[in-house]
Amino acid sequence: MFKDLFGKAMLDYVQNNQPENLITETNISEADEMDVSYLFRSFKEMPKLEQKALKLAKGKILDVGCGAGSHALYLQEKGLNVMAIDISANAVETCKIRGVENVVQMDILQVDDTEKFDTILLLMNGTGIFGRLKNIDQYLSKLKSLLTDNGQILIDSSDIIYMFDEDDDGGKWIPMYGDYYGELTFNISYKGEKEEPFNWLYLDFNTLQNACIAQNLKCELVLEGSNFDYLARITK
Repeated sequence: MFKDLFGKAMLDYVQNNQPENLITETNISEADEMDVSYLFRSFKEMPKLEQKALKLAKGKILDVGCGAGSHALYLQEKGLNVMAIDISANAVETCKIRGVENVVQMDILQVDDTEKFDTILLLMNGTGIFGRLKNIDQYLSKLKSLLTDNGQILIDSSDIIYMFDEDDDGGKWIPMYGDYYGELTFNISYKGEKEEPFNWLYLDFNTLQNACIAQNLKCELVLEGSNFDYLARITK
């Protein structure tokens, strides 16, 4: 059962209800603490990749997995038309409290194909929502159906190959839990409660680009970050 602990942490923070750090752990990494205040960062506090994506956003915008609404709020304040969506009811409530005007609890796959957007944002490892490599075609096809003819998808991710140990020849020791090394299983704990484990996908740029080609989409590298992360722009 989905407990929405990530959203609960956000709602606690915005309501000053004694928020605590989130504990995140994956099948390849130790438990780590995340300060929930990071999700409420201003434009100046955002990584360069996110700043670049927000500067490139134009027209009618869909913010997928909007979280605490920091991206949507920035664009809204710039006078842009933004629809923010998240599967978390608590995240949606957080966004409303913060002043996001158009926010809906919804999965991207539920968005009506008659809706068209000039920019679709998937940030903070936007490929994560694909879950597994085998799901990419389904998601890219859906995103493509929501684009205007000259629309763009701005998506970021990381090549997490760096997280694996090297052997003597410089190769990588990659334990294959799934079909692809970027397929992780996440565990989240908050205030003593544990969320159901969920799948989360990190994609290297070449794999994303090849998946886009299969959908007759163009994928270009916009910017590379300092930690194997990147921002890509996908167009028809």
